[in-house]
Amino acid sequence: MNYRIKRHLGNLGRTLILTFFLLLVVMPIYWMAITSFKTNTEIINAQEVTYYPHEFTTDNYSQLFRLYDYKGMLFNSLIVSISTGLSITMLSIFGGYGLARYAFRGKDSMLLFFLITQMIPGILVIIPLYVIFSKLGLINTRLSLFFFYLISNLPFCVITMRSFFERIPYSLEEAAYVDGCSKMGTLWKIILPVMFPGIVAVFVFAFIGAWNELIAGTIFINTSDLWTVPVGLKSLIGKYDVKWGVLMAGGMGALLPTAIMFAFMQKFVVEGLTAGAVKG
Repeated sequence: MNYRIKRHLGNLGRTLILTFFLLLVVMPIYWMAITSFKTNTEIINAQEVTYYPHEFTTDNYSQLFRLYDYKGMLFNSLIVSISTGLSITMLSIFGGYGLARYAFRGKDSMLLFFLITQMIPGILVIIPLYVIFSKLGLINTRLSLFFFYLISNLPFCVITMRSFFERIPYSLEEAAYVDGCSKMGTLWKIILPVMFPGIVAVFVFAFIGAWNELIAGTIFINTSDLWTVPVGLKSLIGKYDVKWGVLMAGGMGALLPTAIMFAFMQKFVVEGLTAGAVKG
């Protein structure tokens, strides 16, 4: 078998494998999309599986906004996720810079502590935090979710941001100091523009972590007017009945913000995550 045939067979094999994994990702989204446009009768019909809506309807989407205050759920999720993402990104910049550029007592222990926190399931700290939040009067407020997501995602983001800072040569900062730039001015005007992909990657990670979270939203929030999207969608799953059409419509709505974000930031996210994985 000559080299050209081997190369074509290798390319064909890679294409088939990538196509298989692509279908694994796309098919659930496709099924969710077509189900959201089906009538309830077609969805629950166990006699025949339909791969496209035989009777196209948008009633599931109208019910979602008319009966379940989906607009309020989206608003709550956006408020919590954006505030969490921005706060974590800002704190990670200062924390990562300090860990990358300064030597101080306890630095290695702090890094080890941050790494250990990633091994602890978030569900283990929810009950202690519930007690603390209840004493502070934060239960059934967006602040409780904000603080939980901040605590959960900040250690990993600080470690990631530290990796980005360590990739930037210190000589770049020294040159700025020689030109009379202050330390803070060097950070904002010289360093951060260079590591913009890393900043975007950290923000997206923090945003997605807050956007998709369900358990804390279920425990810390008691009233439907403060429900986030995952909590609101969970309420559609009843003991004896599941509103599949409305549930799939809500899933498509929840997917839209993250899809738009990745469409515009994909280049920066991939570049940032790749750069952050080079050196830890």
